[in-house]
Amino acid sequence: MFRLVKHLGALAFLALPLTASAGEFTESLNNLFGQLNGWIAMVIFWDILSFPDFFTGTNAIGPSLPIAVAWLVFGAVFFTFKMNFINFRGFKHAIDVTRGKYDDPDDVGEVTHFQALASALSATVGLGNIAGVAVAVSIGGPGATFWMIMAGFLGMSAKFAECTLGQMYREVREDGHVMGGAMEYLSKGLKELGFPKLGKSLAVIFAVFCVGGSFGGGTSFQVNQSLTAIKQSIPFLGDNQWVYGLVMAIAVGIVIIGGIKRIAQTAEKIVPIMCGVYVAACLFVILADYQLIPWAFGTIMREAFMPEALYGGFIGVLVTGFQRAAFSNEAGIGSAPIAHSAAKTQHPVREGIVALLEPFIDTIVVCTMTALVIVITGAYNDPLYSELISTHQGAALTSMAFGSVISWFPFVLSIAVVLFAYSTMISWSYYGERCWAYLFGEKYSLVYKTLVLVVIFLGSITTSTNVLEFGDLMILSMAFPNILGVLMLSGKVKTALNDYWNKLGTGGFAQEVTFAAQHRKEHEAKL
Repeated sequence: MFRLVKHLGALAFLALPLTASAGEFTESLNNLFGQLNGWIAMVIFWDILSFPDFFTGTNAIGPSLPIAVAWLVFGAVFFTFKMNFINFRGFKHAIDVTRGKYDDPDDVGEVTHFQALASALSATVGLGNIAGVAVAVSIGGPGATFWMIMAGFLGMSAKFAECTLGQMYREVREDGHVMGGAMEYLSKGLKELGFPKLGKSLAVIFAVFCVGGSFGGGTSFQVNQSLTAIKQSIPFLGDNQWVYGLVMAIAVGIVIIGGIKRIAQTAEKIVPIMCGVYVAACLFVILADYQLIPWAFGTIMREAFMPEALYGGFIGVLVTGFQRAAFSNEAGIGSAPIAHSAAKTQHPVREGIVALLEPFIDTIVVCTMTALVIVITGAYNDPLYSELISTHQGAALTSMAFGSVISWFPFVLSIAVVLFAYSTMISWSYYGERCWAYLFGEKYSLVYKTLVLVVIFLGSITTSTNVLEFGDLMILSMAFPNILGVLMLSGKVKTALNDYWNKLGTGGFAQEVTFAAQHRKEHEAKL
């Protein structure tokens, strides 16, 4: 802990010379991110579909379909059918497990089902729900909301499959810490199938992308976008951005030094409160103009297909919705299995079923609430907010939308934005640290923690557009090795699911529930 504080002190010392030439530094860093984004996009992303204007022979109609988005959609659809719509039939059981009905304190692991869910949600329920959704609606129109919801339902199946594998192949170290996630099931699972070199290569590629994603979308983007919202309420931070970055770096450092247990304990307190407050505020804004609700849903449905814009418009809205949902709920990305692998359970399928609640809460509930606020208030196409829309300042746009109905709410939203960003950063710091430890060993974890705190600080003084793009590129890139591995291992998941579901249907877990309840009482009595 002392060493980490010493590094934070050095970071504070560096703040003054950096801010002395903040303009030059920001411009240089922005240019660096811009070049880096171009190289990554050129190597990893390309458009697999375009919709030419048959009259001119050009590709002038609307955006095309990036292969990353197509890959995520394909994986989500495949897992939904492969697992016989587990996203619907497992929903009630997921709630029962999360409530603790099957919890046994003596099970191997570091956190409970609820803590694992809260930790994973703290990484996904963040500025993607506030800033990202506002950007998606302003770019793709209200119709993007429909495709976000569809992506959320499909993503529940992808999340189930990957988090089940995370439990299947986790490694419990001698000190009790768990090493799990896509790195483990890619390397070990594909080795079992006879592809050891492929599995190891995919695991390393995934880990590199995850570390990059933690630096980009997981931390620096969170600081940057939350700052754009909070400085609307606290003008001091507009001229002293580095102060906010330093405070956030210290706050994150205090938690991540304690590992997944400290993160889970923090997340289980923050996530329910911030989700509840935010959804309640959204409902207040929506119900304030309740007469517009039918019009809003009608507009969302009509513009989801946009027949007047032909195929280019339809695909553009679909891509925008799916891409934003993927960045928000991270289904198929492979990040959540890192948190869920640490859960206490004897049954990998059970934790996978818990995990399918994430896209529902994150995308179908929270993202939809934000989208309805943006649509009903008309903020997404309001000329007054043209600068915020053109520069993708989504958090500030959402703040203005709330402020148009509740004059004082931007202050409350500023607090919510900070909590959303903070919770996301602590979880993504854990994801990145686990992947860093996989690549370089546990003894170098402190190196990563120091680096991520420096990145958090730097995120406060960079421009948002290139940071957002870098985060999207890194996080979406994780889907390539992850979904390939989960597709290859989906047969194992299906077999385990069938066995578990048959046992659940025949009452095979009744004795286990009684035994777990007795153990919980004994455990509570000891405490």
